[in-house]
Amino acid sequence: MATLQIWFEATRPKTLPAAVAPVVLGTAMAHSDGQLHLLPAAICLAFALLVQIGTNFANDYLDGIKGTDTDARLGPRRAVAVGLVSASTMKWAAIGILAFAFCLGLSLIHFGGWCLLAVGLSSVLCAWFYTGGPYPLAYNGMGDVFVVLFFGLIAVGCTYFVQALQITVDVLLLGLACGLVINNILVVNNYRDIDEDIRANKRTLVVLHGRRWALVQYGLSLLFAGGILGWLAWQGRGPMILLGWLAIAYGFHLLRKLAKANTPVDFMASLKGAALLVVAYSGLVSWALFYF
Repeated sequence: MATLQIWFEATRPKTLPAAVAPVVLGTAMAHSDGQLHLLPAAICLAFALLVQIGTNFANDYLDGIKGTDTDARLGPRRAVAVGLVSASTMKWAAIGILAFAFCLGLSLIHFGGWCLLAVGLSSVLCAWFYTGGPYPLAYNGMGDVFVVLFFGLIAVGCTYFVQALQITVDVLLLGLACGLVINNILVVNNYRDIDEDIRANKRTLVVLHGRRWALVQYGLSLLFAGGILGWLAWQGRGPMILLGWLAIAYGFHLLRKLAKANTPVDFMASLKGAALLVVAYSGLVSWALFYF
């Protein structure tokens, strides 16, 4: 396999909408409030993408050396686990990407102040400690908290803050909704990998509470994300924001399919659907905030 193709696959492109969506939503909210500034928004987007890729590289390396990922996994193959990239090369690629992301993120201090230094540092460190360190978040039932916090509240909130220099309740609620929708990608991933995770002693919420709980969590996240759109419409953001309910309806269709999934093809379709749901939700809501 060509080297570029191996590395492109290692970026896990289907997860990248999780980096783009909160930045788009935060920027749309800034525009809705008359505070749109494209340069800090663009820097936020680049930072988010780099952190996501760095996290994926770190996960590939750390799960590979721990034996969590094997060549028998149901999901897409991992470069270190199947021997396409050496563990050392993947480790330094992850460190390099995260270091570059941190340096780029420092430029946001010019727009939002020194408080963003703590945000950037915690984002980069947690990207590594998600599966690494003495208490890896993903191995101790904290992966969902990490995703909702960093891909929802922090990503949407900081994107808005560097443009508007304030945070509002509406922004925090939309950030929470975004994080919950994005976390459903993780729910599907962990739902699929439950047997492999049990063998590796990776205590995800699905491992701790079972697949039925995962389906309930998926559905409740959709309901909450849909309810927040109702709140935003009531707060004067316009009825067109309720177009996001189309994405929520699609999410419940995916939930029914996930409940019946039992083959690698089924799970891949569910994972693709969860990523598409993130695109649909963020796209429809952002379009409404930009143009209505």
